[in-house]
Amino acid sequence: VLTLGTMNPAIRRLEYAVRGPIVTRALQLEQDLRQGVPKPFTEVIKANIGDAHAMGQKPITFLRQVTALCLCPELLASPNIPEDAKARARRLLAACGGHSAGAYSASPGIELVRGDVARFIERRDGIAARAQDIFLSTGASDAIVSILKLLVTGEGPTRTGVLVPIPQYPLYSAAIAELSAVQLNYYLAEDNCWALDVAELRRAVTEGRRRCCPRVLCIINPGNPTGQVQSRQCIEDVIKFAYEEKLFLMADEVYQDNIYAEGSAFYSFKKVLFEMGPPYSEVVELASFHSVSKGFMGECGFRGGYVEVVNMDPEVHQQLSKLVSVRLCPPVPGQILLDAVVDPPQPGEPSYELFMAEKNEVLSSLAHKARLTQEIFNRTPGICCNPVQGAMYSFPRIHLPPRACAAAQAQGQAPDMFFCMKLLEETGICVVPGSGFGQREGTFHFRWVL
Repeated sequence: VLTLGTMNPAIRRLEYAVRGPIVTRALQLEQDLRQGVPKPFTEVIKANIGDAHAMGQKPITFLRQVTALCLCPELLASPNIPEDAKARARRLLAACGGHSAGAYSASPGIELVRGDVARFIERRDGIAARAQDIFLSTGASDAIVSILKLLVTGEGPTRTGVLVPIPQYPLYSAAIAELSAVQLNYYLAEDNCWALDVAELRRAVTEGRRRCCPRVLCIINPGNPTGQVQSRQCIEDVIKFAYEEKLFLMADEVYQDNIYAEGSAFYSFKKVLFEMGPPYSEVVELASFHSVSKGFMGECGFRGGYVEVVNMDPEVHQQLSKLVSVRLCPPVPGQILLDAVVDPPQPGEPSYELFMAEKNEVLSSLAHKARLTQEIFNRTPGICCNPVQGAMYSFPRIHLPPRACAAAQAQGQAPDMFFCMKLLEETGICVVPGSGFGQREGTFHFRWVL
C-alpha cells in the first residue's frame, strides 16, 4: 500500500538539515570510537544543533527543583530544597488535575501557567497581555507549525506564500514543504552583519505574487543561524511593511535572552507594534514565539514553549483552540518548567542569589564564546565571520578553492557539505553546511553552535 511512489509527496520533499546525513555519519563515528576503531580524534563534538545540556551546560537549579517537586511530591518534605521552590510547586500542583503532573491539562495549557506567561510578557514589554491569547506548546516548533496550518490555503496562484529569511532555520522550510505552501526567500545582507533590508522584502513579495499569494512574513530575532539582533528601527520598518502588504507576522523570539554585542538590545515585535500605535497596533496580526529550549535555560528535552497571538480574528482564535485540542495538551512537565522560567525567584527569596549567579554565568560564558568565535574564525585562512550579536550561532563563510569544488561535484555533494564531511572525518567536529539553511548562490557557509 505504502511506497515512495504512493506516499505523501510533501513528506518526500521535506528536509531537515540539522539532523540530516552528516549527523547520521557522526553517530556512526561515535559507535566506531566506542568499539575501539582508531580515529584521528577521541570524541565527536556535536556543534550541529543548539542542545546546550548535551554539550555540558549545567541545568539551572531552581528550574529543576520546581519541576522535580511537581514530578515527585514527596520531595516537598525534604529540608534540602528552598521554600520558594516548594511554594511554586504547591501552587502548580494545585492547578493540575488530581494535583498530579501526570494528568492531562487543558489543551491550550494549564490556565495558571498561561496567566504567569501573560504577566511575564507584561513585565518585559510594559504592554498588557491576556492569558486567553497565549497557547502553550511542545516547544516553539509545535506552535509555529500550528500557526502556519491556519494560514495555508488556496491552490495554484492563490496558494499561500510564506516569506522566510535566508539563511533560515530549516523548521520553516520543512513545515512549508509539509503543508505544500510556497516558500518565498528574502536574503539577509551578509555584508551588513546579516541585517534585514525592507527593499529585499519588497522584492520577494513582488516576485512571489507572480506565482502565489504572499500572506505570511517570518522573522527570526535574534537570528538563527546568523546570530544578528535587529534594531528597533528595523522592527518598525518590518511592521510598516507587513501593514502595507497585508501580511501576517510570525516573530520567532526564542533567543531573546541571548544578546551579547555592545549596543545590541532585544525588542519584542509586540512591544514595538503597540508603541507605534494606530493604525498598526490595531490591525497588524502577530504571533510571537518563545521556548525553554534556549536562552539561559537550555532545557530542550522538556519541550516547553508558547505562542502569543495579537489582533487575531476572534473566530479564527476559536479555530486555533480547536486545532490545539487535537493533540490533547502540551507535555505537562514542560509547562511546569516554563512556569518556573517566567516566574523566577525574586529578590529576598531563598533561591534568588543562586538563580541569578547561575543565569549570569551561562549568559556571560556564551557572550565570551561569541567573541572567541568571531575572533578565531577571522584569523583562520579561508574563513570569515560576522560579529555574533546574539542567539547561539555563527554562520561563517568558507572560501573553497576550485579543486575542492570539483572534488565535491565528483562525489555529487554540495561544496559546503563536502567541507563539513571532511571536517567531521578528520577532526570529529560535526557542523551543518550552509546549504541546509539556504545561502546566496556561489557562497558557502556552515553553522557553528556556540
